Amino acid sequence: MSFDFGTFLVLLTTNPMMAVVVLLNLIIIVVNGATDAPNAISTVVSTRSLKPRQAILMAASCNFIGLIVVSLFNTAVADTIFNMVDFGGDTHSALVAVLAAMVAIIVWGVAAWWFGLPASQSHSLIAGLTGAAIALQGGIAGVNGAEWAKVIYGILLSTFMGFGLGWIGAKGIQRAFARADRRASDHSFRMAQIGTSAAAAFMHGAQDGQKFLSILLLAMALSLGQDVSGSADLSGMPVWLMLMVAIFMGSGTAIGGERIIKNVGMNMTKLEPYQGCAASASSVLCLITATFTGMPVSTTHANTTAIMGVGAARRAKGVKWDLVGEMVLTWLLTFPGCGLMGWLFAETFLQVL
Repeated sequence: MSFDFGTFLVLLTTNPMMAVVVLLNLIIIVVNGATDAPNAISTVVSTRSLKPRQAILMAASCNFIGLIVVSLFNTAVADTIFNMVDFGGDTHSALVAVLAAMVAIIVWGVAAWWFGLPASQSHSLIAGLTGAAIALQGGIAGVNGAEWAKVIYGILLSTFMGFGLGWIGAKGIQRAFARADRRASDHSFRMAQIGTSAAAAFMHGAQDGQKFLSILLLAMALSLGQDVSGSADLSGMPVWLMLMVAIFMGSGTAIGGERIIKNVGMNMTKLEPYQGCAASASSVLCLITATFTGMPVSTTHANTTAIMGVGAARRAKGVKWDLVGEMVLTWLLTFPGCGLMGWLFAETFLQVL
């Protein structure tokens, strides 16, 4: 699916509904860059391998590059989001439902950010779209079960793979370097952690960026009256669109994120350099697996569970489980909460727009 920049500009100036959807989506992208992306670099700051501003600038750059490079060759996550729900039929009503989903995502995301919780923009996006599609279609017929199942697979993968790899990685390093010079090994792991954190930010751009790319393509397709009820293949998406999303996401990371870094990387558990390296590497492996198999996962979720696994490998009491409980509760509330918001906004907007 491909659109030229000229068509995009014409649609923005002639279709107010699409213009609002695009504006809200870009706002969500900035919020994602400011809240989800810092999780990729939280450990490198907590171990003092990099200063916060250095880490944020690194993450912003890697987000940008990751989205462009991966999307040129693989659009599996974008395909899943685009085909996850059915917005087919009346294209005007479908665009209204997409607008409702964007509003729901923003309301939910801002509330979570205000309380300093690393809420997942990815889960909010999935929930908001699902709720709006159910309202549009009058039932679960608006949900593509085969594609939605990938969301469940992604949650399971990021939870168990993230925790398991974090635990195994930390234990393995402990044994392998038990007799190594502590000062020399700490320096080596700090250097390695900069690389793994950069890779985590790179994969965040690829994973989350494609989710928002698919929404922009969906809005343009609906604005042109195209049928989107089938199984779309988004390969060959326009580079100018990738650049636009990458710029907004990178900007969000550059102007915010220190609050989330503190909450995830410093408050959850105290990390040593080798642990931070193990956590970042585990998160990267989760994101690579999910991204290239089309599973839309939360980068926040993958990183947090990896940190939990690393902390538990040292001692279970070393993890602040009460903070973990708050995060898990946030995730558990996101799907029904943001989904209900998407449904309510869609029901309302479909009556008045």
